[in-house]
Amino acid sequence: MRRTLAVTGAAFALLLVAPVAASAAPGTPSTPAVRTAASDLVRSKEYWLSSYGILQAWNTTQGRGVTVAIIDTGVDGSVPELRGAVVGGTDFSHHGASNGQTPVGSGEDSDHGTMVASLLAGRGTGPGTGAIGVAPQASLLSISIGFGAQAPDSDDQIADAVTWAVDHGARVINMSLTRNTLSWPPSWDKAFLYAEQHDVVVVAAAGNRGSGTDEVGAPATMPGVLTVAGVDESGRASDDASSQGVTIGVAAPSVDLVSVVPGGGYVLWDGTSGSTPIVAGAVALVRAAHPELSAADVIQRIIATARDRGARGDDPIYGYGLLDANAAVNADVPTVKANPLGSLKDWVALHRPADAATGPVWTSRVPMPSTAPAPHVRDPVGVLLPSPTTLRLVGIPALVVLLALFVAVGFVVGTVRYFGGRRSR
Repeated sequence: MRRTLAVTGAAFALLLVAPVAASAAPGTPSTPAVRTAASDLVRSKEYWLSSYGILQAWNTTQGRGVTVAIIDTGVDGSVPELRGAVVGGTDFSHHGASNGQTPVGSGEDSDHGTMVASLLAGRGTGPGTGAIGVAPQASLLSISIGFGAQAPDSDDQIADAVTWAVDHGARVINMSLTRNTLSWPPSWDKAFLYAEQHDVVVVAAAGNRGSGTDEVGAPATMPGVLTVAGVDESGRASDDASSQGVTIGVAAPSVDLVSVVPGGGYVLWDGTSGSTPIVAGAVALVRAAHPELSAADVIQRIIATARDRGARGDDPIYGYGLLDANAAVNADVPTVKANPLGSLKDWVALHRPADAATGPVWTSRVPMPSTAPAPHVRDPVGVLLPSPTTLRLVGIPALVVLLALFVAVGFVVGTVRYFGGRRSR
């Protein structure tokens, strides 16, 4: 859901007479805020900057030197908040620009990528003005993809997009999208393994219940992916704007988010599509502050420092808790030997060789809680049909016995009818 954020004529006038401020560098916590009507209406609505430790983290880093790929509908890098942020890109939809900066899709859907980008790495329009992202000094790669009958297969587009992002220097990949299934195609194995092998952190949205996604779907179900759930301004789980599932890693705001749209202007909107770039921006901050850390250690910092909100450390509503960007950047967190959210390499080695014979087996990367529903049935037809061995050892002898019983019953029935007919005469 999105609503237009109305800016008054007076606010526009203040911006128009301050062109120098519009081209200034992003504000930081130590930079005096030049307040205008626009900043009160836009910047002041970004409640997550103070509530989730982002302003404090900026005292250490704003993400400089880290490249984040946004796989989405394309990012309009010409809007004031994103000028200079998009350093590269491409298009796999066959409908966008070669640099990924022409939004694709129909209607408001085409705004999606720009909205996501401004939450992640918006520069603002000056000190204290305009929309600013979580990592305002990070660099962006805009990779546009499209859906529908006129676009290439979406699974192939996403696999190609992930590979392209890794090859072009992305250290973080933001995926505010879902396949709406627990499973994913084998082509994603190769692409996401490529990201895993090149030490790239993939951040994905849990999905939106209000849009019909009742359970978390791929890529958020893939081992090693940092899955983001959504909460409202008070930090409570959002019923409409966040799906639930045992693969959730962390939660972040998904309600009343303010973003920039292509061509300029602001909207308020809801959804885990927005909470995902907030977390991806925090990941960029961690990577900038600790360039020596592996992707596994970066993810560990995000989940280990999250503020727990559920009954368990990794519950299906909040994951490990609410994002705390400052703690993720500055806390003393021991390193780990493996990704705490699992390894896709291990999953593929365990499950894919059996797929050709038995069909895919989808498993969770973390133990399922005792209250969870029964696991997804991998192949109903395969469960119902007996195997050749079963037929040979059980089915054939049973068939012989059944035939013998059929003959015997037929003989008895015929005899009774014959003698019964004779007595009636």
